[in-house]
Amino acid sequence: MWRLNIADGGNDPYIFSTNNFVGRQTWEFDPDYGTPEERAKVEADRENFRKNRFKVKASSDLLWQIQLEEKKKRKRIVKEGKKIVKALKEKNFKQTIPQVKVGDDEEITLEATTRAVRRGAHFLSALHASDGHWPAENAGVLFLFPPMVISLYVTGHLNAVFPAEHRKEILRYLYNHQNEDGGWGLHIEGNSTMFCTTLSYICMRILGEGPDGGEDNACTKGHKWILDRGGVTFIPSWGKTWLSILGVFDWAGVNPMPPELWIIPSFLPIHPENFFCHSRMVYLPLSYLYGKRFVGPITPLTLQLREELHTQPYHEINWKKVRLLCASEDLYNPRYLIQDLFWDSLYIFAEPLLTRWPFSKLREKALQTIMKHIHYEDENSRYITIGNMEKVMCMLACWVEDPEGDYFRKHLARIPDYIWVGEDGMKMQGFGSQTWDTSFSLQALLACDITDEIGPTFTKGHDFLKKSQVRDNPSGDFRSMFRHICKEAWTFSDRDNGWQSSDCTAEGLKCCLLFSMMPPEIVGVKMEADRLYDAVNIIFLFSKNGGLSAWELAGAPQWLELLNPNELFADLVIEHEYVECTASIVQALVLFKKLYPNHRKQGIEDAITNAVQYIEDTQIPDGSWYGNWGVCFIYGTYFALEGLAAAGRTYDNCLAVRKAVVFLLESQQDDGGWGESHLSCLNKKYIPLEGNRSNLVQTGWALLGLICSGQAGKDPTPLHRAAKLLINSQMEDGGFPQQEITGVYVKNAMLHYGAYRNVFPLWAIAEYRRQVPLP
Repeated sequence: MWRLNIADGGNDPYIFSTNNFVGRQTWEFDPDYGTPEERAKVEADRENFRKNRFKVKASSDLLWQIQLEEKKKRKRIVKEGKKIVKALKEKNFKQTIPQVKVGDDEEITLEATTRAVRRGAHFLSALHASDGHWPAENAGVLFLFPPMVISLYVTGHLNAVFPAEHRKEILRYLYNHQNEDGGWGLHIEGNSTMFCTTLSYICMRILGEGPDGGEDNACTKGHKWILDRGGVTFIPSWGKTWLSILGVFDWAGVNPMPPELWIIPSFLPIHPENFFCHSRMVYLPLSYLYGKRFVGPITPLTLQLREELHTQPYHEINWKKVRLLCASEDLYNPRYLIQDLFWDSLYIFAEPLLTRWPFSKLREKALQTIMKHIHYEDENSRYITIGNMEKVMCMLACWVEDPEGDYFRKHLARIPDYIWVGEDGMKMQGFGSQTWDTSFSLQALLACDITDEIGPTFTKGHDFLKKSQVRDNPSGDFRSMFRHICKEAWTFSDRDNGWQSSDCTAEGLKCCLLFSMMPPEIVGVKMEADRLYDAVNIIFLFSKNGGLSAWELAGAPQWLELLNPNELFADLVIEHEYVECTASIVQALVLFKKLYPNHRKQGIEDAITNAVQYIEDTQIPDGSWYGNWGVCFIYGTYFALEGLAAAGRTYDNCLAVRKAVVFLLESQQDDGGWGESHLSCLNKKYIPLEGNRSNLVQTGWALLGLICSGQAGKDPTPLHRAAKLLINSQMEDGGFPQQEITGVYVKNAMLHYGAYRNVFPLWAIAEYRRQVPLP
């Protein structure tokens, strides 16, 4: 049975941490773990997901919750050489507060609302881990695991890293998320794409399935989908790269990724220093692999895949002609003539020159420079790197450089940090969301006003945030390595990751400020003022024009987006400013200013003023805001309203607030909730869920937005309707059911935030109870 380990570094000599692994969450298969009843429940949950996989495509984290359900103590003996460690595990949650249901003709009472809040708070409190964070899935993107499998297959480490039980769960995940047409989408709710269908098919074949194998003929269906659309020559550029690495494609059919970009003068606009950090960290190792023209060992499986995936004999393919091919299902980012001219120039003129002496010496220097950057990034992120795609590529580059080296072994030690196991199988997370989820969980629980009942949860959560704050800047001359200050920032995941994030810093800061106003005997010792000051300094890093970016200061020329080499994602080349980040930081700065009025007083006032102006200026005519990190206009509008309210903007004194309220009220469904399709993110216009269904997380966002706008003083009826839906949807255990996916990354990659379903509906009910008069 699978078990989630918390803050555990294991015994690998190649792993290290800055805070004793606080925040680390890793899954382990233990054949002796669990009672017969628990194992039977796991199998029942898996079967139930399989039967309903086309109705609800995101998992409910039931394998993690099983560890909390029954009150019992279990002792486990773990042998570590001669050392014996006794680990005491206690599962002690059982919901004892009676469930609440409000009839159609009934009014919501304070007593009923209080009971729903207490039920939800006790359940959410039980979900937090021993180190104080809230473990939860952050996955849903389907192009992350196959590259890891390909890399481990190429390097010969597949079976060592993913033994039989791992491979079984990886296959389960692929089977569960195959679309009815036989393909796989970019994410679990997406339409099939050539990119993910090809990678998923290859993944199944590497894991041992035959061309006609797989559950419910998964391989046969996937293979047919690929061939029906012209074969893998139509895979987009990232796919062409991975197939070339595997030996199923030829580098001659791939657009150039010249390593020399990394040694051109930094004042040039196309220098990678100006790129969005995630793009920079993807194309850093990709440039190395391209410059090396690395191809893994050609195995019998490689030769079989060449025959299976192409519509003509492999050695007859004209690689130059297929270089720019892309299936229509994958082409989201439009192509421009300047793009084709740019890539053609590199392909026809630059590459033949740079691969011949004496210019090949320049390439050698560029490759050395790239590896210097890779090793720097690896060390400063404890080999977690900034994200999954980046990690896999950096890991492979380290192996290509030195197959027996310590760099590669340190990468292997951190693979478990990206693994998550649910009832739908084993998936690869884009990155963990430990700090992000914990900050919101704590704020939701604080809104419940039952500190006397769940005080220890606040103590542990506060301690987690203090231990997760990044304590040092990147090592050495970090600016020459295109990094920035990060001392006292918070990351999206844990401290070891090391990458500062503006909104994560804002939400972490907000929590610590709120705890500083509470008795230390309940929440622990408050954070030192100097650490709070440094966190504010980090926030100023992200602001130039009023709006706030996510990881680094925005400011590179917008025209660089015309050179976006990726067909799958838009706005990927440079960093941008986001309304959600901006709104989070407004809230944090307003609270900080209240508690520390003399620290950087003028600078903070100016930052708030400029940020509010940015929020108002970016409002869409229909009254909404586009959400960049959640689905979509409801998410953006919720954050915008929270930010405006923190700055003193109300329905009465702010036109933007009034327009936002109109948008939310007009999009409320008949059942009192809100529901928005992920297609809104792609099409950049509001699209309701099919059948005008409501989504409880989005209903929570909308209700929170309306409450902070002052709707209760205008007409509380829409608030009562939304609250009734949320209260009546609460499950027996106090949580809320999993529904549609609600997170997003770069517009086209939907993310499943497993924690959201138990955080935002509860938070909304709690604020409703606090701010709306009830009988």
